[in-house]
Order: sequence, then structure tokens, then C-alpha cells
Amino acid sequence: MATRSAPDRLLSVLSAFDHGHPALSLTDISRRAGLTLTTAHRLVGALTEWGALERDTDGVYHVGLRLWELAALAPRGLALRQVALPYLEDLYEATHENVQLAVRDGSDVVYIEWLSGRSAVGVHIRVGARWPLHATGVGLVLLAHGEPGLQEEYCAGSLASFTPYTITDPTRLRRALAEVRRTGAAVSTRQVTDDALSVAAPVRGRTGSVVAAVSVVVPEADAQVPVLIPAVRMAARGISRALGWQPRPAVAR
Repeated sequence: MATRSAPDRLLSVLSAFDHGHPALSLTDISRRAGLTLTTAHRLVGALTEWGALERDTDGVYHVGLRLWELAALAPRGLALRQVALPYLEDLYEATHENVQLAVRDGSDVVYIEWLSGRSAVGVHIRVGARWPLHATGVGLVLLAHGEPGLQEEYCAGSLASFTPYTITDPTRLRRALAEVRRTGAAVSTRQVTDDALSVAAPVRGRTGSVVAAVSVVVPEADAQVPVLIPAVRMAARGISRALGWQPRPAVAR
């Protein structure tokens, strides 16, 4: 077995934490990181001293605020969220449903903001959560506007299923992506839960490339898709303009 480098071992400690495991003992970290207890103890100590990890009174470790401070510098994280928040709030006030902002990271969609009311339909989403691109409205938007090579590689891979309505057929997924590009919006129905529908639209950066996606998630039974699409598009367009995007003027015929 190849010897793991010091950076690899350090990153494996941080990777031991996720939404399902936000608090870990040293033994848990050692096991999940695939490290000896001695090595884990040394690395955890260094990370704790630096502030990447924090240890509570029970001896359990959590992700530290120092990492949050660094993450706030990411242009696709807190900075994007701050620009988008007024438009997301407007969309929430117009719908009083779940409103989400997400970016792509590899073959996943990562949620960087989420607004919700007590009466909104339940969703399996939180800030920082990841889902496969094909199973969500924001994911379909981001995949549809990704590089052709990414799309082909993704469609050729395994498409996870979460409900009987999740898109798991590559041909059907390719058709869905073409429809997103044609209409400028994605409608994802009952893919993650069998009672929710998502409408999403692309957010463009200064150069016009798609850098994020915004969506609203509503109860599938009551969804007014023709009303939701313009509202979501307007929010996405507002965020895009705030990021410096200038739409091309219409060419007179």
C-alpha cells in the first residue's frame, strides 16, 4: 500500500466530518480517516491548536470557526450569498416556500443558502448539503450549462434513485438537460421526495457563464409552474446583474 502523504492524512481528518457526523471522538476520527490512533491524535492536536477543530468539555471534536472564516473568503460561498440574499428574500416573500441557492462542485450540487417558512413543504436540504446533480432542479440547471464533456461523463455514470420519479435513464436525462437550455428553467418533480416540485433558473457571472442556480421548492400537488417560472427567472436575473452580468441586447430583425 502506498504511503499516504502528510497533507493527505491531514485532509482525511477534516473529511471525517460531514452532515451525518458533525461531532466525533478521537477514536471515531481515527476510524473514519483510516489512521492509527497515534497519528490521528497528533493531527487532531495540530488542527485544534490552529482552530480548524474545537474540542468540547466531553472530549468530542467539532469543526472550528477558523475554517468558517476561511470559507467566507470563497467567491462561490459567502460572497455570492451576500449578493444573492436580497433577491432570494424577495422570492421567498412572493412564494413563502423553500428558496435555495446552489453551486456545482464536481458531480454534486452544494447548497449555500436556504430560506424556508414553517408552512413550507419539507425538504432534505440544509446549507452545505450535497446532492447528485440529476436529482434536483438546481442540479439540472448547473449540469445543463456545464461543459459537454461533463454532461456526457455524468450521463454515462450511475444515476442514483431516491424516489420512483428520480431520473435514472441517461436518454431521459439528456432530454431534460436540453429542455433546460431551451426554456431557461428546470422543473424537477418528485425526484428527492414524492411530494415536492422544484423550479430552478441559472445565475450568470460577469462573463455570462453560469456560476450558480436559484430555485423554489413547493408542494407538488399545488404547484403553479407557469407562475413560478417567471418569478424564479426574475430572481436569478437580478442576482446575475448584481454579479456584473449584462444581457446581450436583442438583435432587431
